[in-house]
Amino acid sequence: MAAQGSTPVPAIPRPDIGWKFCKPLDPNDTSQCVCNFCSKVTKGGITRMKEHLMGKKGNVAPCHKCPKEVRDELWGYLNEKKQKDSEAYARVRLDLLDEICDRGDSDEERAFDEGRSEIAAMRDKGKKKVPKGQLDLYLRKPESAITRNRVEKLKQASIREACDKEATARVHQYIARFWYQAGLSFNMIKLESFQDMLAAIGSFGPHLKAPSFHDIRVPLLTKEVEYTEELLKGQKEQWGRFGCSIMSDAWTDRKGRSIINFMVNCSAGTMFLKSIDSSDFVKTGEKLFELLDSIIDEIGEDKVVQVITDNGSSYVRAGKLLQEKRPNLYWTPCAAHCVDLILEDIGKIPLIKKTIGKAIYLVGFIYGHSSTLSLLRFYTDKRELVRHVVTRFATSYLTLERLQQERSHLKKMFVSDDWTNNNLSKETKGRQATKIVFSTAFWNTVSYILLIMGPLVEVLRKADSERKPSMGYTYEAMDKAKEAIKKSFQGNESKYLKIWEIIDGRWTCQLHQPLHAAGHYLNPEFYYSNPDLEFDYEVTKGLYDCIDRLIPSVEIRRKILEELPLYKTGTGMFGEPFAIEQRSKIAPAHWWRMYGLSTPNLQRLAIKIVSLTCSASGCERNWSVFEQIHTKKRNRLEHKRLQDLVFVKYNQALLRRYNVRDELDLISLSDIDECNEWLVGRMDANEDYVGNERVFADEDLTWDIVMDASGLGDDRMTTRQKTKKKKQEFKC
Repeated sequence: MAAQGSTPVPAIPRPDIGWKFCKPLDPNDTSQCVCNFCSKVTKGGITRMKEHLMGKKGNVAPCHKCPKEVRDELWGYLNEKKQKDSEAYARVRLDLLDEICDRGDSDEERAFDEGRSEIAAMRDKGKKKVPKGQLDLYLRKPESAITRNRVEKLKQASIREACDKEATARVHQYIARFWYQAGLSFNMIKLESFQDMLAAIGSFGPHLKAPSFHDIRVPLLTKEVEYTEELLKGQKEQWGRFGCSIMSDAWTDRKGRSIINFMVNCSAGTMFLKSIDSSDFVKTGEKLFELLDSIIDEIGEDKVVQVITDNGSSYVRAGKLLQEKRPNLYWTPCAAHCVDLILEDIGKIPLIKKTIGKAIYLVGFIYGHSSTLSLLRFYTDKRELVRHVVTRFATSYLTLERLQQERSHLKKMFVSDDWTNNNLSKETKGRQATKIVFSTAFWNTVSYILLIMGPLVEVLRKADSERKPSMGYTYEAMDKAKEAIKKSFQGNESKYLKIWEIIDGRWTCQLHQPLHAAGHYLNPEFYYSNPDLEFDYEVTKGLYDCIDRLIPSVEIRRKILEELPLYKTGTGMFGEPFAIEQRSKIAPAHWWRMYGLSTPNLQRLAIKIVSLTCSASGCERNWSVFEQIHTKKRNRLEHKRLQDLVFVKYNQALLRRYNVRDELDLISLSDIDECNEWLVGRMDANEDYVGNERVFADEDLTWDIVMDASGLGDDRMTTRQKTKKKKQEFKC
C-alpha cells in the first residue's frame, strides 16, 4: 500500500545543454549516461556523452544516429564557451597588469609574465615543459632566439600575442618614431635582419644598453665585415673550381672624387671586392692595367677567366696590356655597354634623332607645368610617361614605348576643354606640344624606332642580367635581334640595312670575342638544333682559341680534343634520353654538370665558359649603394670606412638576391622574336595611318578630323597678313 501511494521523485534540473539529448543511467549518479539516439552507455559524465554526440575523436566512439542539427548545436555551444573563457582571461589579465603597473613593481610583472609563459607552454602540444628562471634572461643566446622566432612565425598566434595587443602597439609606436626621425625608407621594415634584431632584443630582455657611437662606427663594423667575409667563403671556393670574372668600372661621387669599383662574379654569385679612389692620378691605360693586374694577383691568376670593363679607350688599352702579360685569361668588353653604344649610334640617325628630340620636348613640357602634369595623370589614370628604367641604357626607348602606349590618352587630353581653356595652350610651347601629339609623321616614326630598338633592348636585358650567366646566349641573341628587325620590316632592305651595318660594326670590333663564340658552341640548345654550327669557322675558331688560352696544360688540351667528338656526335651520356630532352630546358652549366661526366676535361672547360657573365653592370649598380652611404651627413667619412660599409651592405644584398634566383631556368630568347608583335603591321601600307586612327571603334570619326575641326595647333594670334590671306581664300 505504501508503494502504491508513493509519488515519483521529480527530475533534478541540469543546466548543461547536453542533457537534452541523454539521461543518467541512475538519477542520483550522473557519471554514467545513456544516449537518447543509440542507447549507448558512457562513463565520464556529461562531457564524455557530449563528445560521443558531437563525434569528437579521442575518448569515445561517435554516435552514428545523432542528427546533424544536434551535432551542430553542440559544437556551437562548445566554441561559444571557449570564446567567453578567453575573453574572461584577457580581462582578468589586463586588470592585473594595470594594477602591477600602478604599483611600479617590475619584479611582480616579470613573475606574472614568466608564469603566463609557462602556462602557454604547458598548453602547446609537442613542447617540452621546462620551467624558466631569472638566469634565463642572461643565458639565452640571440642566435637561438632568432631561429626560434622564424619557426614560430609559421605557427598559430600564441596567447601572449592575442593578449598583448596594447603593449605591442606601444612598442611599434616607438619603432615608428625612430623610423620617422631617422628618415629611413619604409621598405627597410621588410629586411630579415630587422626581424632578427627584434628577436635578439626580445631574447635579451630589459636593461639592454645601446651601442655607442664609436662601437657602431669601428669595432661592430669590423665584426660585420668579418661576418660578411664568412658568408662569402662559398663563393671564393667556387673561384678555384670553375673560375671567375673580374668586373671593373669607374664613377664620380658628390665630392668630385673618382672611384673605381672592382667586383668578382662566378657561378655562385657576385661579390663586391673593393673600391679605389683614383682622384690623385690620371686614368690612363697603363695605370688601369696596373690596378687590374694587382687585383688579379690578389685573387690568383689561375682563378680568373676574364676581366670585364667598359669600352673606353683607356680600358681597351689596359685590356690589351693585360692579355699580353697574362696569357691564360681574356679581357672582354662589357656586352651591355656595347649594345647601349649600338642604340646610341642608331639614335644618331637624323630622322630618329629628330623624333627622340620631339618626344623629349613633349615629355619635358608636360612635366614642366603642374597643370599639364595634373591633366596627364587624370587622362592616363595616373600612369607616368617617364618609366622607372628597367635597364640603365635604354631610356629613350622606354620613353617612346610609354608614349606609344598612352598615345590615345594624350590626344584626348589635348582636345579636352581643360587644355583649350588653359593659358598654356595659347603659348608657343603649348601649340608646339599639341602639334607633336597630333603629328602623323611623329607617331609613324615612333613606331619605326620601336621596331628597330625593341629587339636590341631585349638583348640588353639578357646581357644585363645578374642572376643568370649570359655568356652562352649573347651570340645567338644578336643574330635573333637582327632577324627580328628584318622580319618587322617584311624584308624591306631600305628600312633595316643601315641598322644592320651599325650592329655589325659594333659587333665585329667590340663584341665578337672568342668567349662568346665558345659559349655559343658549348650551349647544347643551339649546337644540337643547328647541324651546320660544326662547320661555322668563326664559332669553331673561338672554341679552339679558348682551349688554347684557358688550358695551360698541353696534356689536358689533348684530352679535351679527344673528348670533343663525343659532344659533337651526341654519344655517351650526351645521347641519353634525359640529356636530349633537357638540352633546351635547363641552363647550360647545369646541363653539363649532369650529363658531361663522360668527358670530364671538356665538362670542366664548358662549365667554366657557360657560367661566365658578359656584363659589368653590377659595378654600375654599386654606385647607388655608394650614394646611399656617402651622403652630405657623412661627407667626412674616410674611404676605408666607406668601402667597409659598401662591402657589408652590397654583398649581403647580393647574397639575398642570389638566394632567390632560379639557376636551373635558362635564359629565354623568345622575347626577342615576340617583342615587336604588338607593333608589327602599324606601318603596313594596308593599315590606316596613325593620324587617321579612329576616336571610337564603332564610328568613322578620326583624330585628323578632330584636329582640323578644333583648330588645335593653329596660331591664336591673328595678324593683318593672315586676315588678308583668309579673305583671298574665301573669295576664291
